Amino acid sequence: MGRERRYSPELKERAVRLVAEHRQEHTTQWATIRSVADKLGGSTETLRRWVQRRERDAGTRPGLTTAERDELKRLQRENVELKRANEILRKASAFFAQAELDRRAK
Repeated sequence: MGRERRYSPELKERAVRLVAEHRQEHTTQWATIRSVADKLGGSTETLRRWVQRRERDAGTRPGLTTAERDELKRLQRENVELKRANEILRKASAFFAQAELDRRAK
């Protein structure tokens, strides 16, 4: 079950674009974010995260891009699945090896 999407992608795009367009009108990025969030009726923290994500995706802020973060999550899930499969195979191998030894002993 996924999270409910509170904001549309169009609204996110518009909000981030407004922050970039009005950046020169304010002394800090935070002031710009606060102003845009107030005008759109959203949370300043949410808008700040959207702006930071856009900056990371554009390469102007250090950190993983959205695509890299998605790939990392996918690889981590795959790693967990592979570890689980290896554990099952290890236990099955031990079970059948023991069964073979018991068969030979009789």
